[in-house]
Amino acid sequence: MIEDVVPVKKSRPVDNFGDQGKELVAPSLHSNNQPEETIVNPDNQNQQLQSHSEPTPDVVIDETQPEVANPSSNSGEQKPQKPFWKRKKFIIIGAVSVLLFGSGGALFALNRSETPPQPVAVQKKQKPAPKPIIYTSPLSGAVVAAGLEKRPVTAIMIENSLDARPQSGLRDASIVFEAIAEGGITRFLTLYQEGEPGYIGPVRSLRPYYLDWAAPFNASIVHVGGSLDSLQQIRDPNQGLRDIDQFFNPGTFSRIPERYAPHNVYTSSARLDELIGKKGFSTSTFTPWTRKVEAPSKAPNANKIDLVVSGPAFNVHYDYQPETNSYVRNQGGALHTDITSAQDPSPQPLRPKVVVALVMPYSYGAGSDGNRSTYNTYGTGKMYLFQDGIVTEGTWSKPDRKTPFSFVDAAGKALPMNPGQTWLTVVSTPTAVRFVP
Repeated sequence: MIEDVVPVKKSRPVDNFGDQGKELVAPSLHSNNQPEETIVNPDNQNQQLQSHSEPTPDVVIDETQPEVANPSSNSGEQKPQKPFWKRKKFIIIGAVSVLLFGSGGALFALNRSETPPQPVAVQKKQKPAPKPIIYTSPLSGAVVAAGLEKRPVTAIMIENSLDARPQSGLRDASIVFEAIAEGGITRFLTLYQEGEPGYIGPVRSLRPYYLDWAAPFNASIVHVGGSLDSLQQIRDPNQGLRDIDQFFNPGTFSRIPERYAPHNVYTSSARLDELIGKKGFSTSTFTPWTRKVEAPSKAPNANKIDLVVSGPAFNVHYDYQPETNSYVRNQGGALHTDITSAQDPSPQPLRPKVVVALVMPYSYGAGSDGNRSTYNTYGTGKMYLFQDGIVTEGTWSKPDRKTPFSFVDAAGKALPMNPGQTWLTVVSTPTAVRFVP
């Protein structure tokens, strides 16, 4: 009798779309060619792999022999053992799974052990640095350190007799007015804002026309007495003037032993600042003169300037210096110098940036307390402006004491000045002004 071999059931691969955990069994000889479906529990796959770890010979079923029940089965049905090739397939699948899971775990562990990526710093677009703030003195137009542009203006009467030379503090003044006091002897009204000299003098007495020039700058006016008219005016509360008289504030001044009276009264910016602060003169409100940017001429037309003020000892000469765009000052036929102390071994020449000659009617005669000088300080007059090596003729005007000077050219256009020290000398006639290229 020929024995038929029952075809062993074959499993089809499990895909990702369905029939997961199912095996299709080949039809047996007694199934009328209908496939039998056996459900495999995924949870028992590991147990099945362990139970088939030993090789078992393929099972051959004889149709003529009765089926033998599996003693270990509760159902009494004998289950055929899986062939070796099938068990081998499960072993291979299991080994591959172990390798895959092991490799994945190793990679996961390696990834965890690596230093996590650091965030990349994003550089923000830097804003351009702010432009530096430039501070300028309203009085001189010069660039100054922050805060100096807010200092109150101080006006100081400085002597110019032969016994007063060389003076101290003139080089630090922003504006200097020069005019005759008495007997042809000139005197200076010096105005300070950013300049802070430590040695100033000799300080001398006041005259009314100097009040006309100081008042528009809202300045504290420093002096040692004065003519009767000037003292009455500066002490008049209706005038609104700031009086700093040595007679009433002796502690702010000193008489130096190197010179004899009345040419020996000296002070300093620090001592004056203290006194002015106590009096409450902390600021100065005024209209600044119009300033411009320096522009030295390549073809100067006024390299030498002569101003006839009174006599040989007080007449003024200037030499233009192109390298500094300034004017070296001489008076009485000698270099006009300034010292910082009575023992200063190195007097420095004065070099204003701007020179102005104001033509103003002058008279000398009897006053309320003797013979006094008088200038017609209100109205209009001719002027000469020297700067950048060039001379420009124009007109000055001043309607009253509190209004500042205005300077215009022949077309009526304002005449701006270079920043720096401006030296104004008052002369009586246009012929007193001479200049050559």
